[in-house]
Amino acid sequence: MAVLVAASIIGLTFIIERGLALRESKVMPPEVKSALETCRTAADLPMLRRICQQHPSPLGRLVLYAEKNRHYPRAENASGLETTARHEVSRLERGLVILEITVGIAPLLGLVGTIYGLISLFGGMSVTGQSDNSVLSGGIALALNSTMLGLVTAIPSLVAWSYYNKKVETMAIEMASLCEGFLRQLYHQDEANEMADAPAASHS
Repeated sequence: MAVLVAASIIGLTFIIERGLALRESKVMPPEVKSALETCRTAADLPMLRRICQQHPSPLGRLVLYAEKNRHYPRAENASGLETTARHEVSRLERGLVILEITVGIAPLLGLVGTIYGLISLFGGMSVTGQSDNSVLSGGIALALNSTMLGLVTAIPSLVAWSYYNKKVETMAIEMASLCEGFLRQLYHQDEANEMADAPAASHS
């Protein structure tokens, strides 16, 4: 029972912690998304960089990485950005493994408690006989309480784990889409500038 109570407390702690950490406004601040939408030319990049620094977030760090390495070829920048994105997603998933473990062990701990309650029940009956109702009720109560606590611990953890996993996946896809659009716009600007400089160089 003590282990089950500890598991339930740990599970509840990570449910709350991940709920706060995985808020969309914290992962993809509206200010950063708005700055990405309004960034059209190289002159807008300092503004975008400043907003990303003012609102630290996974999306902001990815945008800063792409902007910082804009002098690299697009394929190289995209490859490095993909690796950085995997690290950011891994950080978002931190703690979910604890919920997954809680989902797996809580019912098993409840089953162990149930078996222990039944062993206590029959062990007590062998000593006191079937006339002692307190031994009978105590063993049954222990078995049922263990089963109930195991399920009460596992069910919320399972719901939270499934929900947070899906939420991380959805936000990862959206961040990938935003970063891909930013890269496209970033290198489109550079290509446009090179094409504009080429005629000028030929005339000179």
